[in-house]
Amino acid sequence: MTNEVYVGMSADLVHPGHLNILKKAAKLGRVTVGLLTDQAIASYKRVPFMDFEQRKQVIESIKGVESVIAQTTLDYSTNLKQLKPDYVVHGDDWREGVQQKTRQKVIDCLAQWGGELVEVSYTQGISSTQLHQAMKEIGTTPQVRLRSLKRLLAAKPLVRFLDIHNALSGLIIENTRVETPQGIQEFDGMWGSSLTDSTAKGKPDIEAVDVSSRMSTLNEVLEVTTKPIIYDGDTGGKTEHFVFTVKTLERLGVSAVIIEDKTGLKKNSLFGTDVAQTQDSIENFSLKIQAGKAAQATDDFMIIARIESLILGQGIEHALERAKAFIEAGADGIMIHSREKSSDEIFEFCERYSQLENKKTLVAVPSSYNSVYESQLRDKGVNVVIYANQLLRSAYPAMVNTAQSILQHGRSAEVDQQMMPIKQILELIPGGK
Repeated sequence: MTNEVYVGMSADLVHPGHLNILKKAAKLGRVTVGLLTDQAIASYKRVPFMDFEQRKQVIESIKGVESVIAQTTLDYSTNLKQLKPDYVVHGDDWREGVQQKTRQKVIDCLAQWGGELVEVSYTQGISSTQLHQAMKEIGTTPQVRLRSLKRLLAAKPLVRFLDIHNALSGLIIENTRVETPQGIQEFDGMWGSSLTDSTAKGKPDIEAVDVSSRMSTLNEVLEVTTKPIIYDGDTGGKTEHFVFTVKTLERLGVSAVIIEDKTGLKKNSLFGTDVAQTQDSIENFSLKIQAGKAAQATDDFMIIARIESLILGQGIEHALERAKAFIEAGADGIMIHSREKSSDEIFEFCERYSQLENKKTLVAVPSSYNSVYESQLRDKGVNVVIYANQLLRSAYPAMVNTAQSILQHGRSAEVDQQMMPIKQILELIPGGK
């Protein structure tokens, strides 16, 4: 009787290390590969470059693999209890780090029927992390980047975006990651904020920076990064102009645009009712959404409607009425905004919104209610969290402090420890070494 062998893997970038494991597994018996789904992979690291079906096609073609099934979680237990394999084969690199607990669960599970864990020595000179880094240096295409937001939303319960104002801020978002007990944490993408873009150019946030100038900033970021971008479209301008903006963004590979339901000269929402701000009618704004959707060339681009009802003191019912209408008009998502320090009204809106039959992606921007945790927003049904201006706001005081110190001391030595070494900056920039 042939032994049953189970191999769990992501197989995003198949390399000799994977082939070595599969070769060893095939010598032990009939090999079933438990291919991790996008959702399972996204639970502990970045969403894979290839989707599940593409990865499955590759693994099915490898000699010695008899069958490929989906492994929907990082935990092997469900598949193992169903198949009861004689062996599980895995590389020995999971003895430490985020997969250490997963390994122990496999051992405990196999013990129930006398199965055995076989660990294959790590293949020296091969690193998935290095391969991913190499791919990032090569770059991506507009088509791949364009659809990456929808892939993220399908794979993860919540994604986080951070503001950009130039290419360097884009590189920070691209490369910053931290190790936590829950795995590696990083930003999923970039928020092309009109506030941070105009402020970095020394202009007021009143749509004074024209679309062509903002596209120039986007191009600088696109050249050196691979993560998806959500573009802050302000009011979208005139409907006829918004159509061209949609076409341009989609052509560049930007994943989504968010437009707000206000009219007239743009005033930042956080001023609330302190300045004159007027909401567009539901009818006019719905027509703008419909025109934008009609202008798309693909189904991958997203138009998200930003509702200003809570900012303007109009209440939850007013916001919900607009959410329903804008989704009916074709919006791919709703961004709800608030300038309250408490998250109470945001939570109330989320709970009411979750009851809508045709609800779409929900976006929150915890700028004023910044004590709320991402996990709390996720539990209320929020899909996207945007940190809208934190990078720019933190950069300015650091630069002012350096400038003041140089003036005060007549030299720069006093602020050396607060600055990034120039060598590190050069290494951050592709081709800078």
